[in-house]
Amino acid sequence: MPMKSVSILGATGSIGKSTLDLVQRQPDAYKVEALTAQSNVPELAAAAIAVQARLAVIGDESLYAELKEALSGTNIGVGAGRDAVVAAAASGADWTMAAIVGCAGLEPVMAAIEQGGTVALANKEALVSAGDVLMSAVAEKGTTLLPVDSEHNAIFQCFEDRNAAHVRRVILTASGGPFRTMAATDLVNVTPAQAVRHPNWSMGAKISVDSATLMNKGLELIEAYHLFPVEADQLDVIVHPQSVIHSMVEYQDGSVLAQLGSPDMRTPIAYCLAFPDRMHAPVARLDFAQIGQLEFEDPDLDRFPCLRLAKSALAAGGSRPAILNAANEIAVAGFLGGQIGFMSIPAVVESVLEQYDAPAPSTIRDVLDIDEEARRLARLKMEAVAA
Repeated sequence: MPMKSVSILGATGSIGKSTLDLVQRQPDAYKVEALTAQSNVPELAAAAIAVQARLAVIGDESLYAELKEALSGTNIGVGAGRDAVVAAAASGADWTMAAIVGCAGLEPVMAAIEQGGTVALANKEALVSAGDVLMSAVAEKGTTLLPVDSEHNAIFQCFEDRNAAHVRRVILTASGGPFRTMAATDLVNVTPAQAVRHPNWSMGAKISVDSATLMNKGLELIEAYHLFPVEADQLDVIVHPQSVIHSMVEYQDGSVLAQLGSPDMRTPIAYCLAFPDRMHAPVARLDFAQIGQLEFEDPDLDRFPCLRLAKSALAAGGSRPAILNAANEIAVAGFLGGQIGFMSIPAVVESVLEQYDAPAPSTIRDVLDIDEEARRLARLKMEAVAA
């Protein structure tokens, strides 16, 4: 097989690190075109040297000199700033991991899609905010878009394209997060340190908080709507605390196909990296006897209203998912920064959704304008909550 060129956008995050781990295990199969990070110069420089990347880009322009110094004496190119990140995404790699967290990843994702080739999408916010715009570009450019989220990757593995018309339901599993059994009266006292301790997965702070509020699952519903040929009312969520079944597809004949695996993101990343083949991934094998039993329960939309808000945004369509996502990003940042409490996250999001609407976006610029206004309103609401 010819060597595959790879770019990793968001190389110092948990997804980026897992991707680098897999790439380094097969140095004869992959050559690294570009690595990007927002502000972690030491880790970006170390990773670039380890894989002999052609280019390393830091999103924070003020850190250019620090990165340049860290890579002095190497042949690795250096860039800095948002435009440089977008240019790295458009550098023509055969395979691009899009793992920049939040709406900051939207323009780089679009740049990667417009190059054609294969894009492994770990940035759910981009598809949530600009699903129609991105998927139109995918179709126009003939890009292969592969879902990295464990749930969507599981669906991708179980979804039979030839039988798409016979799919009854797509069922996304949710761990329920760290507060699944916590009383509603105690949720108001949850701290950021508690919220980022996910019971099963090792993830970044933002996605861990989204998992704790179940907003993560709501965003994934919207993402699944764009990734697969199903209607919104065919998408379901079931809480599955063990995180062994990553998602399921139910067919009209009663068959339910499920993808199972240990809760390790290297499994879906490896599937995308080797697609359409498979590769070895150093993950723990399932021990069914030790697992013993698998549990399921319906999500509690009263204790975790973020999932309800996301479902409503999906049903409404248009600009509503972009508004939901932007308000949530600001609210989560406010919670992590100690400005608001845990249960104020859904309150901020719902307030912005009640205040603001906009025409459906048709360009990335439209999405960014909607995103900016929703963020402004979310900040105002947070100030009122904190006052």
